[in-house]
Amino acid sequence: MLELLRSLWSYRGFVFSSIRNEFSARFARSRLGGLWMIINPLAQVAIYALVLSNVLAAKLPGIENKYAYALYLMSGMLAWSLFAEIIGRCLTLFIDQGNLMKKMRFPRITLPVIVVGSCLLNYLLLFVALLAVFALLGQWPHLQMLWLIPLTVAVTALAVGIGLVLGVLNVFVRDVGQVIPILLQVWFWFTPVVYPANIIPDRFRAYMDMNPMYPIVTAYHDILVYAKTPDVTQIGITIVISLALLLLGLFMFRRAAPEMVDVL
Repeated sequence: MLELLRSLWSYRGFVFSSIRNEFSARFARSRLGGLWMIINPLAQVAIYALVLSNVLAAKLPGIENKYAYALYLMSGMLAWSLFAEIIGRCLTLFIDQGNLMKKMRFPRITLPVIVVGSCLLNYLLLFVALLAVFALLGQWPHLQMLWLIPLTVAVTALAVGIGLVLGVLNVFVRDVGQVIPILLQVWFWFTPVVYPANIIPDRFRAYMDMNPMYPIVTAYHDILVYAKTPDVTQIGITIVISLALLLLGLFMFRRAAPEMVDVL
């Protein structure tokens, strides 16, 4: 682990310049530039809100704001967008960068770090946009939002751990890259992002508790919608799971890195 950190520090310039170049290249020749990172998820939220708000708005307890469902939906999407983007990009990361890995000698760990940095930048811009939208809808920033810092760390660790495991497997078994997007869609609908958790039947609660994104998304709702402290116990368990998966992903990545270069 110390060796990984030292190599990252030595190549910090490469990491930061890669994130900057990726950001610039993504929106080259675009009139709106980085605003597209905000417009796309907000458009998705607007579609869900228009379709589902009349059905679900009345089932959000304890919220008097008439835009309650829109606030609820944006809060959940903020957490899920970071999680899904990191996994999706890590899934094909080593395949996409195969030529670079074969031609250049550099610490391979910089590749997922660049992905995480880019995704966190997108997340930060989206969060700032959501704060502005929340203010327009009557929900002002408050101190409970400081809880989003450890929650963001937990989401990132969970997504990177899963993403590294799947990314390594995808190099050797390409079917993984075809199956995971489907499973992510299923996972999305088994997480209370677009519907409130109180409508889940009791017989399915045990299955929902096995979902590590359930307490994270619930915590985002508690903080951003209800302005209350999230369940610390549930968050603690999720953080432990996230760190365990992150260590597993790093272990698999280090063991498989030399073989991946040969396969690619």
